[in-house]
Amino acid sequence: MLDFTAILYLGFEHGTAALRPWPRLTTGVPAALAEPAAARKVAAGLAFLQGCEEAVLGPSTLHLFWDLFAMLAGQPVTIFLDVAAYPIAGWGVERAAGRGIAVQRFPHGDAEALSRIVDRQAADRRPVIAADGVCSSCGCTAPLADYLAIARRHGGFVVLDDTQALGLLGRGLNGETAYGQGGGGSLRAQSLSGPDIILVSSLAKSFGAPLAALCGSKEWVRRFQSVSKTRIHCSPPSMAALHAAERALTLNAQEGDRRRAKLARNVRRFGRELAKEGIVASGGLFPVQTVRLPPGSDTAQLYRALLARGIRSVLRHGCDGRLSLSFVLTANHRRDHIERAVKTLASLLEVPLPRLERQQPFTRSRGGKP
Repeated sequence: MLDFTAILYLGFEHGTAALRPWPRLTTGVPAALAEPAAARKVAAGLAFLQGCEEAVLGPSTLHLFWDLFAMLAGQPVTIFLDVAAYPIAGWGVERAAGRGIAVQRFPHGDAEALSRIVDRQAADRRPVIAADGVCSSCGCTAPLADYLAIARRHGGFVVLDDTQALGLLGRGLNGETAYGQGGGGSLRAQSLSGPDIILVSSLAKSFGAPLAALCGSKEWVRRFQSVSKTRIHCSPPSMAALHAAERALTLNAQEGDRRRAKLARNVRRFGRELAKEGIVASGGLFPVQTVRLPPGSDTAQLYRALLARGIRSVLRHGCDGRLSLSFVLTANHRRDHIERAVKTLASLLEVPLPRLERQQPFTRSRGGKP
């Protein structure tokens, strides 16, 4: 079975033999009372990597978003949420709404529409703009400079789910390398910083470690630590997860750029093999490639047919709400894996050759500068 579903973009796999040993899997102590040295080391490494002053860890982005948006209760803010934001951030926003915080949604990646919506809100409410750094459905990058300008104009701030960008994008994104260098995520890629940006990122994608981090200014991180309920009532990240994160940061520093280059070659190869068969995929150079199927195609049936032939793909709803078929590329896929997947897909589609489109690098959403 060829697997094109695992979102381990850089191919980091942390087997037990590769990790530092630990005397016990969990300390049994809430993170609010004490954190192991490994947690502090990983948090400091992530803050530096992402261009922030400080960071705090959590077992998942759900834990972090749950507390972060609840922290806003009672404050004069309105949350503006991208309609296609990843659901987990939305669950945190729903909790804030349940506590009386005003919530409005804005069109996906549309900074111009967001600006008009924010300008119409009550003058005594600060905007909290919540979005993804990179959309996991269409692969577009958020126009963060525009979002920050809107937020700063009204004394607000931006909350970014940077899960997809962490470990993938980095400084010099628009240079010679496909994903930039370093893997520091959206702020590094777009050369942005400031005390009015909060990043929440899972390490379970590019870095392959099951934990998450909230990064931002010292003020925001310490305020979060002082009010977080999940740090009191939920288990902190396990020692295994912490040691996996340690190893991922080390590997990223040593060979991350080489792996990102291999990943880019695989994504481009996938596009070229599709083009030979007269098939086009959307997503640019984002590792999640969504196949553009002929009108009238039975997407679910195609997914089942691929599975029956040993090709595991992703059947999902895109940011436009339509059912789609995607392939997730990683640095570990071999050339023959990609060729077999494409030829199997083509044999099932048997489509005539349409006009092909050249694969583009990462693009900004509407309202962002190219």
